Amino acid sequence: MEDICEGKDFSFPSEETKILKWWETVKAFETQLEKTRNKPEYIFYDGPPFATGLPHYGHILAGTIKDIVTRYQSMTGHHVTRRFGWDCHGLPVEHEIDEKLGIKMKQQVIDMGIDKYNEECRSIVTRYVGEWEKTVVRMGRWIDFENGYKTMDLKFMESVWWVFAQLYQKGLVYRGFKVMPYSTGLKTPLSNFEANSNYKEVSDPEIMVSFPIVDDPEGASFVAWTTTPWTLPSNLALCVNANFVYVKVRNKFNGNIFVVAESRLSELPVEKAKKVMPNGPAADAQTPNSKTKTSGGKSKNTETYEVMDKFPGSSLVGKKYIPLFDYFKDFSDSAFRVVADDYVTSDSGTGIVHCAPAFGEDDNRVCIENGIIKKGESLIVAVDDNGRFTERITDFRDKYVKEADNDITQAVKDKGRLVKSGKFMHSYPFCWRSDTPLIYRAVPSWFIMVEKIKDQLLENNKQTYWVPDFVKEKRFHNWLENARDWAVSRSRFWGTPLPVWVSEDGEEIVVMDSIETLEKLSGAKVTDLHRHYIDHITIPSRRGPEFGVLRRVEDVFDCWFESGSMPYAYIHYPFENVELFENNFPGHFVAEGLDQTRGWFYTLMVLSTALFGKPAFRNLICNGLVLAEDGKKMSKRLKNYPQPSEVINDYGADALRLYLINSPVVRAEPLRFKKEGVFAVVKDVFLPWYNAYRFLVQNAKRLEIDGFGPFIPTDQKTLRSSSNVLDQWINSATQSLVHFVRQEMDAYRLYTVVPYLLKFLDNLTNIYVRFNRKRLKGRTGEGDCRTALSTLYFVLLTACKAMAPLTPFFTEVLYQNLRKVCKGSEESIHYCNYPEVEGERWERIEQSVNRMMTIIDLARNIRDRHSKPIKTPLRLSLCTFFSPSPTEKRQKLMLVWYSFREMVVVHPDSEFLDDIAGKLREYVLEELNIKSLVPCNDTLKYASLRAEPDFSVLGKRLGKSMGVVAKEVKAMSTADIIAFEKAGEITIASHTLKLSDIKIVRGFKRPDNMKDDEIDAAGDGDVLVILDLGVDDSLVEAGVAREVVNRIQKLRKKAGLEPTDMVEVFFKSLDDDKTVSEQILKSQESYIKGSIGCPLLPAEAISSNAITIAEESFHGISNLSFVITLARPSQ
Repeated sequence: MEDICEGKDFSFPSEETKILKWWETVKAFETQLEKTRNKPEYIFYDGPPFATGLPHYGHILAGTIKDIVTRYQSMTGHHVTRRFGWDCHGLPVEHEIDEKLGIKMKQQVIDMGIDKYNEECRSIVTRYVGEWEKTVVRMGRWIDFENGYKTMDLKFMESVWWVFAQLYQKGLVYRGFKVMPYSTGLKTPLSNFEANSNYKEVSDPEIMVSFPIVDDPEGASFVAWTTTPWTLPSNLALCVNANFVYVKVRNKFNGNIFVVAESRLSELPVEKAKKVMPNGPAADAQTPNSKTKTSGGKSKNTETYEVMDKFPGSSLVGKKYIPLFDYFKDFSDSAFRVVADDYVTSDSGTGIVHCAPAFGEDDNRVCIENGIIKKGESLIVAVDDNGRFTERITDFRDKYVKEADNDITQAVKDKGRLVKSGKFMHSYPFCWRSDTPLIYRAVPSWFIMVEKIKDQLLENNKQTYWVPDFVKEKRFHNWLENARDWAVSRSRFWGTPLPVWVSEDGEEIVVMDSIETLEKLSGAKVTDLHRHYIDHITIPSRRGPEFGVLRRVEDVFDCWFESGSMPYAYIHYPFENVELFENNFPGHFVAEGLDQTRGWFYTLMVLSTALFGKPAFRNLICNGLVLAEDGKKMSKRLKNYPQPSEVINDYGADALRLYLINSPVVRAEPLRFKKEGVFAVVKDVFLPWYNAYRFLVQNAKRLEIDGFGPFIPTDQKTLRSSSNVLDQWINSATQSLVHFVRQEMDAYRLYTVVPYLLKFLDNLTNIYVRFNRKRLKGRTGEGDCRTALSTLYFVLLTACKAMAPLTPFFTEVLYQNLRKVCKGSEESIHYCNYPEVEGERWERIEQSVNRMMTIIDLARNIRDRHSKPIKTPLRLSLCTFFSPSPTEKRQKLMLVWYSFREMVVVHPDSEFLDDIAGKLREYVLEELNIKSLVPCNDTLKYASLRAEPDFSVLGKRLGKSMGVVAKEVKAMSTADIIAFEKAGEITIASHTLKLSDIKIVRGFKRPDNMKDDEIDAAGDGDVLVILDLGVDDSLVEAGVAREVVNRIQKLRKKAGLEPTDMVEVFFKSLDDDKTVSEQILKSQESYIKGSIGCPLLPAEAISSNAITIAEESFHGISNLSFVITLARPSQ
């Protein structure tokens, strides 16, 4: 293995760029695909993004998840084809061209020429492909760009035609009018899931309008309320609720007579009597457009209105009224009458709804059901594609509807029909692309009958596996539950044209399922399926020449239909790859953001269910949104987030990958992105990992320097028989790491891996390396050193392989050096098989070492609390262990006693006592600076037991009995508690209580002969550690020796020495009485030499020709002052 630099000099970004160049040189991705070519297929569907914008953190997150899963599957024995996809059609592209060319109306495109317009669209589709590829590759993602698919490719579009043709043949396609969310900015209808993606709080006008009742003896008027005055010119009916009570009321001050729902009377304007003027009668009543106040609450508004009559809503059905405008007077025979429906509610308005069937889904339905308009007839839509009134609305012709609200309100007022006006704050949908307010508008469209297959959709959803599952069970299930027929056509230009040819009389329809079919029926050669290549192609009628020809309908597909067809179209199914598709459908894996529950995930499920009766995918990871640090949406304008390139250049792609997958965002929760969080990954994960690796390399090199020959790792079978307990422990812990990561990756729970890795690395560096420094440095003999180094080597190698899918760069860097001492290894870590659990997992020894570290940590806490550093030798220490798990025997109790030079461990588990007093003894004694350890099995000698009821569990269950039960629980004796823990339950006041209902509190029972200031304890609920705070004079010398060694090591580091650099170390006392230091150095000579790798020499022994490398004086170190000199003999 080659020498490596210190962690502080290791540049993660620079090393990653070197690896990228090497991968490119050896064609690593292509080689991996070739090596796995004959292995089982793992089918991954990559959702196509638009290349008209730059990649952001959301794309990086989704790409990282996809890369981790597919790398893992490749290493576990699968062939994983990964092809990048591009969404090329649709509104986002057209919207950019419209803005570029100043196009505001559909006719402008036709005048320009569809061919020129579409080629303009084609020209920008791949504008940012280079930037996308650069970012994706830099993040370490292996995916094929060269053979990527595009939704505008001829083969892809042909498969989309086939999908639609299959649905048509199954009777799942129809054409009709439907009121849909409509974007005037994009001049096209939107899918329901698009319309629901961008709501804003806006202020709209709200007005009440009177509709005089024909032939009413009192001249009464219906009053309807609306927040869309622009729909009033298209009014054809009024709707009431047949079950409501309506009232006829007279205004006491102006005589106006209105009909409204009784429950909404309070919404009519409140008026007060006017003072009588000197020259005449009372002033005119309040003008209708004044800012009137409602009486609010449950008031009946009786001060202003007197009730003349009450009647059910059903009695109003059929009554005619005088229309507000005469634009639809040709509908007078069937329109301008009252109908009834339950969609009228009592929580807003007047209980009477004005119906404009071209601009409201319920309006349209109710008018058809009541014969106001007829289904199938050409519905008159008095608003054009640009959101402007048509010539039918003569007074407001060519005016944009949302801008016409004030003019229409004024016209209503001028007609004397305005009852009340004001402003209304509510949540309103906006176009997700143009950010213009949507309107609801009836449009002719082609629909997929989603409602017809809803039950099958819900059943197929059950067959899929989602992470996290609540998105599947709640959000996605609810969306499917309320699924409506899907309008898949758009009256636009740049997209896959609908393969529908219709005769002039509409009686003959032909749906193409392939290019071959179109060529056969038309006789034309087809090389491109975009509109400007096929719109001119006609098909002769089967009925004969007298019936003319069939022409293609003008519509193109919604781009969501294309992306939903991706599982078939990206491999040109069924025209190619039939076996590949049919043997591996549904696909194994998809991953995208939470917003795709109403987008891509939905369209995938709808089309696969309609085509094959199956879900499109088996496994899915759904991520949340990446927000700016302040919790707001990331904004280029606000510059409230760091650019991805900046973060990668500072900390590396691996750090960004781990930061993202170790966050709530992989559980479909939002992430507030913090650049500092990426740095924390470098500091907490990669640097400790690198330092453990560097320690291995340094000490492997030391073997050669010391003349023992090059390091060749001992075979793993031999290593498994090592008698060293920490070798056994780290080997077992490594197998546990492999087991855990495999388990979690197989379950697609990526977010659990990093916390486990952090703990593993902490254990590797702070337990195995720290406690084995002497062995690893060769101080315990060459054979033991090689065993320890080989163990560390295979632990690091296995950890690298296990983490390779998550951190592809860093693991490759380490692997390339590690593989140099291992013959027959793969060229790249990513060609390796994923580690299997091999050998024995010693759960007992893993638990014992964990308990040992708990003892050590709690002892340190007590020392810190009393300002007793770990190097201060103590006389006595007690450790008490508990096992509180309700599923196990909770009565297990451990106590550890450090008496004057001894530590007594008390626990009923003899195996643990054997471990702590045997294999682990030397590590505990050295780390805690004590001399002996004695096992004890008296579990209650140093502990008291107390029972407390768990009020959070029992409160609701016991109710009034809680007080009595609590009192008896608290009164339980030690014998009662032990019996309860053994039995697992107890009956108190006729209530059976389980282990989970009662908390057993274990406290330290101070020995009678010890005072408060002589002993202290600390615990974590599982372990209680007790320390005697007195100092044992016999151990002072060992403590001083530790301090001297510590200063020598720090000086070596300060001088920039590597562990393999050999120097002589000299000691000079600065104390008046030098005998103290001389005595300590003599008694601790063996320890010091073993720690620093050479004898500590007196300053007088330094040669006059020696070269001083570093020298430093120290004062007040354990009451000693001295000078340390590091020197090297002259050459």
